[in-house]
Amino acid sequence: MAKRSHDEVAGADEGGPKPPKAYKNNDFLNSTEARLIRIMCELEEPKERLNANSVDNIVMFFGSARAKPKEQYEAAVKEAEAKAKANPDDAKIQAALVRLKKQEFLVGMFDVVRETCRLLSEWSMKRSKQGLPEYHVGTGGGPGMMAAANEGAAMAKGKSIGLGISVPFEDGLNPWVTPELGFEFHYFFTRKFWMAFKCMGLVVAPGGFGTCDELFELLTLMQTGKIKRQLPIVLIGKKFWKDCIQWDAFVHYGMISDWDAQQLRFADTAEEAMQHLIEGIEALEQAEKKA
Repeated sequence: MAKRSHDEVAGADEGGPKPPKAYKNNDFLNSTEARLIRIMCELEEPKERLNANSVDNIVMFFGSARAKPKEQYEAAVKEAEAKAKANPDDAKIQAALVRLKKQEFLVGMFDVVRETCRLLSEWSMKRSKQGLPEYHVGTGGGPGMMAAANEGAAMAKGKSIGLGISVPFEDGLNPWVTPELGFEFHYFFTRKFWMAFKCMGLVVAPGGFGTCDELFELLTLMQTGKIKRQLPIVLIGKKFWKDCIQWDAFVHYGMISDWDAQQLRFADTAEEAMQHLIEGIEALEQAEKKA
């Protein structure tokens, strides 16, 4: 802003400067100096909104963002095949087709996750009518297995949470997230805090590095006592998880205990997953009553 002379100020009709209040100054709020304020907002605003919607217990669902329902997967394969046929010398396009075909097994897992969340939401709402605590489906808010979980809750007319993150390869939340329970985080660590804080159960479908990161973070918080409750942990896709991670080897080499390994439950169907969840949640509730 240009500096005005004394004569210009004296001759002006308007009053003095009208600067914005600090908490309305967008330039400041988006500056490096205000980072702690932005972090605080990502901790406090979700708390206020979750509490306002009576969300006390969340069962988190993690899994690959690449998973698709059958029709979408088949359409993606046809498109990739056509592209590969038109570009036979493009190694990158050929490799993408090979990788996509390897992911066919995710179609069945997608259905299992969706059905598990439908059953969980129906079970929770039935409990609520009896005056018992509710358990809501929670996800990272993105596509793939996350969309399957949120859709399953919507099929049962239940609410579900989407804890999204601003990243280049995901464009907003999936359409199945309950609007008033959709969040868009900037910081990964504030997002992870909310993935853990109200978590009362964990279901993990096949996925890559991000999925494994989320799984091992929760396992570590439990092992170190930062999360004191013994959450039910269900891994969907027995063969996938036992092929990819040699859990027995961790025990064999003394890196984890037998008890640590036994906390993991494996399921191939929605019915199996629900049985593990119900047993784990009811054990949690009994432990809290005794505490």
